[in-house]
Amino acid sequence: MVKLTEIIAGPAVVAPMSAGDRDAAITELLDRLVAAGGAPAASRDEMLARVLEREKKGTTGFGRGVAVPHLKHKSITRIAAAVGLSPRGIDFRALDSQPVYTVILLASPEDRPEDHLQAMEAIFTCLSKDAFRRALRQAATPAEARAVLEEFDAQPMG
Repeated sequence: MVKLTEIIAGPAVVAPMSAGDRDAAITELLDRLVAAGGAPAASRDEMLARVLEREKKGTTGFGRGVAVPHLKHKSITRIAAAVGLSPRGIDFRALDSQPVYTVILLASPEDRPEDHLQAMEAIFTCLSKDAFRRALRQAATPAEARAVLEEFDAQPMG
């Protein structure tokens, strides 16, 4: 099983996010992912357009205060993710119509769909746990959020 701490680049944790809406949140996380070396700066605009287009077709706000925007791109060489925490909540047009407090942006290599699926499974396994969502939402700093990720990565899956 993929561990979240393996795919979330160290500096790619934003707590608290400054973004107040969905598009700004995605932009903030993608910029952090690029800054952390998880995605090439040269592809940033194209990747951003792709993620926003995907959101217009159908929300990645899955409910319970969580959204997982994601993309596959030819310039991505290894799976990478950024996590953003919004104390105010963001309207992601989530399936349950509730605000989103935790956003995980996942970027995957286009030619490795299995890696993408494994990463999505790891993300959803953690996000399906009330304790994980609550602990992450309470994290006020990147260090606190990273500690939550490490704690849950250390737990046996199942």
